[in-house]
Amino acid sequence: MLQLNDITVSYDGSRILRGVNLTIEKNSLVCLMGRNGVGKTTTLKTIMGVVRPDGGEVTLDGEPIAGFKPEVRARKGLGYVPQGRDIFPNLTVRENLEISLVANTRAERSNLVKVLDLFPVLKEMLHRKGGVLSGGQQQQLAIARAMLTNPKVLILDEPTEGIQPNIIDLIGETLLRIKKETAISILLVEQYLDFCLQVADVFYVMDRGAIVANGPIDKLGDDIVRTYLTV
Repeated sequence: MLQLNDITVSYDGSRILRGVNLTIEKNSLVCLMGRNGVGKTTTLKTIMGVVRPDGGEVTLDGEPIAGFKPEVRARKGLGYVPQGRDIFPNLTVRENLEISLVANTRAERSNLVKVLDLFPVLKEMLHRKGGVLSGGQQQQLAIARAMLTNPKVLILDEPTEGIQPNIIDLIGETLLRIKKETAISILLVEQYLDFCLQVADVFYVMDRGAIVANGPIDKLGDDIVRTYLTV
């Protein structure tokens, strides 16, 4: 569904990504892991077209998307929840969600009912401004907003950051439900190891801008964790 082939990226002459190869199969959940500063967020921004690579190719459902702007990539099926969530704090929950319906001509208003079923807490807060929600509620709103773009691939950058444990569990259960009940694939950047072990099918580990290990999540060994993930 989504493939990165030999992606390289540089900032101000410094190489950030070094030949990144990554594959996300249809209806799978892939966790991209690594310490801070190794290039995970840059990888996501490259997929979305926010960062232009020096070389390599990104394909979505078999189609090269290198020349497409971020908004075109979104319409073609990339749903992105950035680190920090980036909801509209002065708009209500309903308005935050309806922006996706307006921006995406393929979206149907009935999708709003389905998304609110995934995140029932938002039903009770439709008229509240996004800025007054808790961190966990804002994260659910951000994921719900991305879901309304009808994505083929849902991309999440550290969704557990600053979230209380019971909401982390809820988000994990929701991601598993999305994978089970829809055809959506999920790419998750995450440092919380237990969360990845709970939800992922496949892991990739990044270090110094390169993929250094990958495989089925049950093959993520202690040696990899100690070498590349332990702080």
